[in-house]
Formats: sequence, C-alpha cells, structure tokens
Amino acid sequence: MALTARAFWTVAPGCGELRVEPLPAPGPDQVLVRTLASGVSRGTEALVFAGRVPESEWHRMRCPFQAGEFPFPVKYGYATVGVVEAGPGPLLGRRVFCLHPHQDRFVVPAAAVIPIPDAVPTPRAVLGANMETALNVVWDAEPVPGERAVVIGAGVVGLLVAFLLSRFPALAVTVVDRDPAKEAPSRALGLAFALPGAVRREADLVVHASASPEALAHALDLAAFEGRIVEASWFGDRPVTLPLGGAFHARRLRLISSQVGAVAPRMRGRRTHAERLALALAMLDDARLDALLDGPSRFEDLPATMARLAASPGALCHVVRYDPGP
Repeated sequence: MALTARAFWTVAPGCGELRVEPLPAPGPDQVLVRTLASGVSRGTEALVFAGRVPESEWHRMRCPFQAGEFPFPVKYGYATVGVVEAGPGPLLGRRVFCLHPHQDRFVVPAAAVIPIPDAVPTPRAVLGANMETALNVVWDAEPVPGERAVVIGAGVVGLLVAFLLSRFPALAVTVVDRDPAKEAPSRALGLAFALPGAVRREADLVVHASASPEALAHALDLAAFEGRIVEASWFGDRPVTLPLGGAFHARRLRLISSQVGAVAPRMRGRRTHAERLALALAMLDDARLDALLDGPSRFEDLPATMARLAASPGALCHVVRYDPGP
C-alpha cells in the first residue's frame, strides 16, 4: 500500500496550507519517521511565511529537506522530533531529531537523524536546532571566564546563548530586551534581566540577537574598549545602518558574524555538523528550558497557527503536536 504524508507549505505571503504528498518506501540506508512534534522557529519562519527572504539568500537559506523554491510555494522548517518506524535496527523505535519541515511522516537518510537522549522530553527536544545555533554563537564568541557579557534580545536563541554563557566560571551575563515581559523567561533560566536604559556599559562581550538595527547600534555603544560584538540576528531583506563613525574605530571594536550554516572556526575540523547537533540535544537535559516553549497546537491547525504567530512574534518556541498515529 502506497504511503502518503501531510506537509505544511507556505503558498503566498501570510498564507499556508496542508498538502498530501506521496511518500517513498525507505531504502536500506534510510528511515521512515513518524512525527511526534515540531517547533516553529519564529524569527526565520516568520520571514519565510511573509515572503521576505532576499533573492540573494534563496540558495543559502535552503533547509536540508526543503521542497519548493523561495518565495512560494515552499515547504520549510528545521525542528522535528519523531520516532523511527522503519530503518536500520539500532534506530528502530527510537526518538530522533531531524532538520525537517513540518510533516507528519517522512523518509530521509539514516545519517540525517540524531537520537534524542532519554532524559530530554519530546516537546523540549524541538529546541534542538535553536540550541545548536546558540552553541555555535558561543563558539564564535569565544567567551573567557571573568568577562562581563550582555545578550541583547530575549528570544529563544538569545536566551539560550545567555543560558550557555552563564555556565562559564565568573562570567557575568545580563539579558537585555525592551519588552518587560521577557523578564519572566529570563529569570526562569536564572539569568539577570535589564531594560535597555538600565544596563551598564563596558561589556567585554555583546551578543546581539534581537534582529533590530537600533538594538545592534546599542550593542556597539555597550561594548568596552576592544570589545566583541557577535551578530546572531538575521535581518532578511531589511537594510541596516550602523554608526561606524565616532568612537567605533578608536575603541577598536570587533563586529563578528555568527551563522549556523558553518561550524564556528574554533571548532571546525574538530566537530561535524552531526556532532554539534548531538551535543546540542544533550544540553537540553535541563527542565528550566521548558520556559522557552509555548503551545502545543495541533498540526491540523498549523496554517492558522502560523498566521497568528507571524502576526505576533514572541520570545517562545511554539510546539506543534501531531496525532499519535497507529
């Protein structure tokens, strides 16, 4: 009997739909995965849903199992947790994470799935891609014990970056966001929180993760002499103007780009993409990280849910729940 799957597609600006598509039988080195949950990465997926991916980035923005082409129609997403229903023996019946779009069943190479540690519950495991991004940001930032660090932007990636930085000995980290409501998830992770006007200057390390040009300019202002500013946001098709006159050169500031598509230079050649993702999943073994989740909503409702999330972006990762199936 031929297998089919249902997948979420963005078909026009602000418009999505569920489509039924054929599913191939898995080959000897492939797995058939039944999805348990997926996560909506609000920043990137909101840009895709709105059709705001710049044409210059259409190739680089492709996710591993994307179908269709930017801007539309496109099947996009990269935070899926499921159980292996068919495939190599060591994976059979195991929960796995895959960088796959929102779809209730899929077939991929066995090497594309990473087993999830037993201690990490399914909803929290959808944070795997966000944690991998945060881990790469920290590798790019090269933090040093004893530094003063500021993370601007209390979205999921920003909070995960701050959470990882807080584990370094004697490293003082403060999360900064203009929305007072972001204090609650920050405190839930044990992090200090401040509004933009209340944070002290002279930070050795500033990570910007708010996707706001004004906040990036503020990051330059907060950095100490020879401070590092790591840009972890992605602005889509928006132009960004920065005040690089004034004291920018006199203070010898460094502006560093961080992007998850490549392993950070200090770990490149030491960790593969798969090893980085496996490490990120293992680092989700902390119940405090549940503060970064909202939902769940049903997969059947994803077209309406995505429109709602895109219209009111927030700090949390939205969990999509799938039917348990046979």
